[in-house]
Amino acid sequence: MKTIGLLGGMSWESTVSYYQAINQGVKAKLGGLHSAKIALFSVDFDEIEKLQHTGDWQATAVILSQAAQAIEAGGADFLLICTNTMHKVADVIQAEITIPILHIADATAKQLQADGITKVGLLGTRFTMEQDFYKSRLIDKFGIDVLVPNKDDQTIVHNVIYNELCLGSVQSGSREKYLNIVDKLQQQGAQAVILGCTEIALLIQQSHTQVPLYDTTEIHAAAAVERALSS
Repeated sequence: MKTIGLLGGMSWESTVSYYQAINQGVKAKLGGLHSAKIALFSVDFDEIEKLQHTGDWQATAVILSQAAQAIEAGGADFLLICTNTMHKVADVIQAEITIPILHIADATAKQLQADGITKVGLLGTRFTMEQDFYKSRLIDKFGIDVLVPNKDDQTIVHNVIYNELCLGSVQSGSREKYLNIVDKLQQQGAQAVILGCTEIALLIQQSHTQVPLYDTTEIHAAAAVERALSS
């Protein structure tokens, strides 16, 4: 079994989901008392969040690159960045380590392709929805058309992530707002919606809507299990 490197803490609420899903996945495949081999480095999200909102992505890349180097030194065979937004600096981090990064957008896009999805809605932080680092990867590398909410709805999605979900607060009123935005994306032609922030699945799950949802945390974790157990 390969050792999975997890670069987490962004937020720790969703890193818990990664740790649980990966270990459950290994147990399901191997049985008994088997669990995953994991090297985890959890950063202080307050530091990262402040740099995100002042636009100092270079400083975030330095912090995360150092953490990734520590994970590699800890014996990891490959790395997961346990957040969608910070894949904005994935290429910078990759240049500072020798183990491969298992990219969250690639794992998600491969599942979308397998299911025949060609047009998808995207929910995430404002950075993920507005900027091209995530959307363009889906469009250019996998040929998947991407729709995002309007500006007002982006504000709702973004604020709920940072002001509620990252703090462990799951509110039914916010769930209804998210589900309304999901419905709007479907009405615009989305065949499915990507939960493109690792905290969103804490708020909405497939049982809440008939619109197909793609939980990036679950998909990323499953891809990690598959790689860890491959020969």
